[in-house]
Amino acid sequence: MGKNLVGNHIRKLRFNHEEMTQQQLADKAGVTRQTIVALEKGNYSPSLELAFRIARAFSLPLEEVFFYGEDSNP
Repeated sequence: MGKNLVGNHIRKLRFNHEEMTQQQLADKAGVTRQTIVALEKGNYSPSLELAFRIARAFSLPLEEVFFYGEDSNP
């Protein structure tokens, strides 16, 4: 059984939002580009506040940016 985790669609959303760069998203969310990299790679789960700021940067509800599911990797 895999572990539970918070996943996201950030990379796909950036591409669909006029190919927004990681740095542009980082600036809108008030974090470093390295934070966005870690989120996209699944190495970091954001705080609730950061999750809302990222969702707001895309003008989307939180549930369309982030999801909670089970990791399929053992």
